Amino acid sequence: MTLLATSLWQGKIFIDGWTDGEAGTLPVVEPATGRSLGTVGAASVADVERAATSAAKAQREWAQRTPEDRAAVLRRAGQLFEQHADEIQGWIMRESGGIPPKAGLETHIAANECYEASALPSHPHGEVLTSNEGRWSFARRLPVGVVSVIAPFNFPLILSIRSVAPAIALGNAVLLKPDPRTAVCGGVVLMRIFEEAGLPAGVLQLLQGGADVGSAVVEAPEVSVVSFTGSTPAGRKVGEAAARHLKRAHLELGGNNALIVLPGADLEKAASAGAFASFMHQGQICMTTGRHIVHESLYDAYVTRLAEKADALTVGDPATGQVALGPIIDEKQRDRIAEIVDESVAAGARLAAGGTSEDLFYRPTVLADLTTQTRGWADEIFGPVAPVMKFGTIDEAIELANASDYGLAVGILGDVGQAMEVADRIHAGKIHINEQTVSDEANSPFGGVGASGTGSRFGGATANIEAFTEVQWLTVRPTIADYPF
Repeated sequence: MTLLATSLWQGKIFIDGWTDGEAGTLPVVEPATGRSLGTVGAASVADVERAATSAAKAQREWAQRTPEDRAAVLRRAGQLFEQHADEIQGWIMRESGGIPPKAGLETHIAANECYEASALPSHPHGEVLTSNEGRWSFARRLPVGVVSVIAPFNFPLILSIRSVAPAIALGNAVLLKPDPRTAVCGGVVLMRIFEEAGLPAGVLQLLQGGADVGSAVVEAPEVSVVSFTGSTPAGRKVGEAAARHLKRAHLELGGNNALIVLPGADLEKAASAGAFASFMHQGQICMTTGRHIVHESLYDAYVTRLAEKADALTVGDPATGQVALGPIIDEKQRDRIAEIVDESVAAGARLAAGGTSEDLFYRPTVLADLTTQTRGWADEIFGPVAPVMKFGTIDEAIELANASDYGLAVGILGDVGQAMEVADRIHAGKIHINEQTVSDEANSPFGGVGASGTGSRFGGATANIEAFTEVQWLTVRPTIADYPF
């Protein structure tokens, strides 16, 4: 039997085992063709309450396991991601519309996330403090308990596992709610991997569903921390609900990221980087470049070369042919992309390439001659659209880059010395010199500021330990202290 044999999970959720959801089932649809790939279970609020209660009990037993035991489960999970990579990638291509290299990237990073997380159980979890009293004083880190992970559709595997793996490794239980549009890639895959890796029942619960389930996994009393990746409007609601219930929320949200092309930059390489940054996975990435800020000496040639690259890229079904771009995830998102492009052109922007679609396949698009008020420049598009604007001075480039509510990723292309000076004046969670904006590694801190979220709460030992543990002050005396009462 294969890892993802549908007989195991078809029409099911996972609460201590595969079971029917009280809310029925949800369709699994291939966006490239509209064909049905099956169904998953749909959880109810009552299902969430039952899962949270069970997870809290399982967590206490899981946290008592030795660091070696927990690390072994994470290492085994990483190995399983590698062993079943082809099968998982097939689902990523069909369910999320990703091209084969994107699907391969997801399974590769998923394995690495597990390997990185496997080191967390044996990582130092505290420090010895000084004290003016005759005692030992410690600050130690303990599991938070139950963590809710809410993940989006665009990189469903990576954006689930990067929270699930470290949370579990550090002794927590997890309630996982994937996006309903990618419930297999972002949910079933992880559940099956950890089942096979030997994770005890109850430590990871899978709850597919809509907004009511999302609210329930935030509000459940057993949940202490919410790890959310998604849009800024949805993230604000999650943050508000978590604050109301006095819970920590780690929010990784949208981005309208800038790629700055400095004077003297290599035009061909810059245009290649820009095309990848805006068109990779149909622009459906929080790190996608949404603003190309190009020096006036290169602007016209850059727009021309970027448009040529856009026109040359193939668009189609990634499961049946070699293409550069797959489908947009659904009609609602495609229509929003088209609306923003059309409004921008009506407002005076020049359409240098693209701007058309067939079914859910939207052509890679280049917009030039915009203003800062043009919607295609000001909004996060989340589609394969590259808006380009010129600058004259370095101060102007920095001002344009910082003139956004978002602050996730910035790429700077050109002279390294000049780029370093620019980087020191940029307000963003991630800066890449002589690289474009789309980049992620399991051992590196990831996150944004402003409307892009609550800072680096994912990736690397420091960020993960801070995210999924609580600090407890512990003191020890050799005998009972004397008191004046």
